[in-house]
Amino acid sequence: MAEKEYLIFCDESDTSGKYFSNFYGGVLVGASHLDRINALLNSEKQRLNLFGEIKWSKVSQPYVMKYEELMRAFFSEDAAGHLRVRIMFRQNAHSPAKLSLDQIEGTYFRLYYQFIKHAFGLFFHPRADHPVHLKLFFDEFPETREACTQFKGFILGLKENPEIRRAGLSIRSEDMAEIRSHDHVLAQCLDVVLGAMAFRLNDKHREIPIGSRKRGKRTIAKERLYKMLL
Repeated sequence: MAEKEYLIFCDESDTSGKYFSNFYGGVLVGASHLDRINALLNSEKQRLNLFGEIKWSKVSQPYVMKYEELMRAFFSEDAAGHLRVRIMFRQNAHSPAKLSLDQIEGTYFRLYYQFIKHAFGLFFHPRADHPVHLKLFFDEFPETREACTQFKGFILGLKENPEIRRAGLSIRSEDMAEIRSHDHVLAQCLDVVLGAMAFRLNDKHREIPIGSRKRGKRTIAKERLYKMLL
């Protein structure tokens, strides 16, 4: 019986923004498409002389056209249905009340858990006649090892959810890992999408450096890339 695998590359951005905070993102891709998409995007990076890590923070005027071309290749795979991008964020106007200290301190992983649980519609996956494994790859966590272990335990617990069990989805402990985004082009492209959304939603495109009367060149380049992504 053939087994099927889905991989989700995850990242997060802007814990605290002017209007919107706690941005979480993921790219879901079937294992059967992974090698081809990686080869395509890495080939584009080489063609464009983008030899380092792609990051929203590195967008500048000399490189913005190259970033646009790479991201067009990324979204062409999305349009073809070969990958899916999902983003979750919190609007600051809606502030939770009466949270315990434990809940406040655990915000990072509590929101990450909700993102994994709901963003990709795992509950609605068609019932499969063969095992379907879900592999999760996270950018390196800025939390204690104890908190990371506890979080992974909660993610593993999702496989006991009745809807997920009916869908035939399986999550194994060996299928969760922290990665360096430098080594994964899909995670790099996700970083650009996350950064662009946080940039525009928090009005960073309007920022003017102290002592200046106009926006910086990097801000203008980022706004251009944002508009292309939009």
